[in-house]
Amino acid sequence: MVLEAIRYKPGSLQILNQLKLPHQEEYDEIRSAEDGWHAIKEMRTRGAPAIAIVAALALAVELQCTTLSDNAEEVRAFILEKLQYLVTSRPTAVNLADASRKLQKVVSNAAKQGGGDGKAVVKAYCDAAAQMLIDDVSDNRAIGKYGAEWITRTAAEGKVSVLTHCNTGSLATAGYGTALGVIRSLHGHGQLKRAFCTETRPYNQGSRLTAFELVHDKIPATLITDSMASALLKSQGPEERIAAIVVGADRVAANGDTANKIGTYQLAVTARFHGVKFLVAAPRTTIDLQTPSGVEIEIEERAGKEMTFVKGPRFDGVDLDVSRVETVSIAATGIDVWNPAFDVTPAELIDGIITEVGVVEKEPDGKFDLTFAMEAHNEGLKPVTIGGV
Repeated sequence: MVLEAIRYKPGSLQILNQLKLPHQEEYDEIRSAEDGWHAIKEMRTRGAPAIAIVAALALAVELQCTTLSDNAEEVRAFILEKLQYLVTSRPTAVNLADASRKLQKVVSNAAKQGGGDGKAVVKAYCDAAAQMLIDDVSDNRAIGKYGAEWITRTAAEGKVSVLTHCNTGSLATAGYGTALGVIRSLHGHGQLKRAFCTETRPYNQGSRLTAFELVHDKIPATLITDSMASALLKSQGPEERIAAIVVGADRVAANGDTANKIGTYQLAVTARFHGVKFLVAAPRTTIDLQTPSGVEIEIEERAGKEMTFVKGPRFDGVDLDVSRVETVSIAATGIDVWNPAFDVTPAELIDGIITEVGVVEKEPDGKFDLTFAMEAHNEGLKPVTIGGV
C-alpha cells in the first residue's frame, strides 16, 4: 500500500497529521489558505517539497469553494495576496517561495489572456497547483534512480548500506521522496543492505517519520541517535561499511551550500573524516540561484520548548494508550535554549547533488555549476552525471 501524506481532488485536500505519527494515522481537512498556513507552521505537514504543494493546493481548494468576483484583475489580486501570506509560514525552505513565484506568473498571464474572466484565472491557478503534485512524484522517482545508480557505481561490489537524516520520504514530498527515494530505489533493485536513520532531535522526524516509512515499506533499517553517527561510521568493517550519507535539502545556494535539518552539517564533517560519500538529494525547485551562498540563507529558529519537552502516548509498561497523549519535561527549568531548525553545510563537504536531471558533481576547479542542471532540464536532457572531475 502506497503511503499518502497528501490527498487531493478538486474541492478537497487532506493531509496526514504528522504530529500524531507514528502511533496514529489521522488526516486533517484543509479548506483554505489559512488552514494550510497553520498546518505548515505547526508542522502537521512538513518537508520542503510537501509544504509548497500543500500551500498551493490549500489555496486551490479555497478558490474552488468560494464565490469570487468575475473580474480577472480582482481575482488575480486576491490570489497574489494569499500566496504572499502562505510564504510567511516557513522562511528557510525555498520551494514554497519558488512555487509562489511560478503560480503568481500563471495567474498574471491568465488575467491578461482570459478576456477579463475571473473564472479563467481560478482555473489556470488550480490546474497549475494540481500539476505540481503530479510533477513532484515524477521528479522524486528520477532523483531516486539517479542517486541509486551513482552510489552503486562508486561503491564496492555488492549491496550497500546508507545513512540518512531527518525525513525526506513520502511524508515530506508528494510521494516516494528525495533522499529516502534513493534508499527506496536501492531497495527496489535489490542493492540495499541496510538503511540507517538518525532520530533527528529535537523534533524526532527520523525516529517518528523516517522509521515509520521504512517499517511501512519493509526496508531493512536501524535507528540511531544523532550523536551515534561518528561511532557508526568508525565501527563499520569493510563488508558493512556505509557507502554514503544521503540527506535532503530545504535550500541549495548557487555555490552548492545547503541548508537542511539541524545536524546535517556535523554529518558532513564526520563523513569527510571517515571517507564516506556525502550526497544531497533535492529537486531543482530547491536550488536557489538567487542566493549566492549559505551565508545569505535565513535560518528559522523555533520555540525552546521543542527541546525541553517531549510528547507522546502513555505507555504502561506493556501497551501504548494512544488516547492519552502526555507531555513530559526533560530539561532543567529555567535553562536558556537555542533551537535553530536548520544548519548550512558548506559545498566543499558535499560530493554530489542529486536532482531529477542527474547528479551534479564538482567541476575541475572543485566548485559546483548548478546553472547547468537548470539548463539541462530546460533542454530536456537527462544526464546521469552533470559536470564532475
